[in-house]
Amino acid sequence: MADNKIEDLKGRAKEAAGDVTDNDDLKREGKMDRASASIKDKAEDVKDKVEDAVDNVKDKLRNNG
Repeated sequence: MADNKIEDLKGRAKEAAGDVTDNDDLKREGKMDRASASIKDKAEDVKDKVEDAVDNVKDKLRNNG
């Protein structure tokens, strides 16, 4: 998750640099970096929830078996 934070910060820096230099390509690249980081964060959250659900089912099966 720390990598996603770094990617988000890099994106913010690129956007700011694009604003200062009036470089639309750099601003777009920064937005893409930030969006990518956000998607990765959400995917990791879903993965964690699925793993937790699987662990809960395994625990219930062990306790009932």
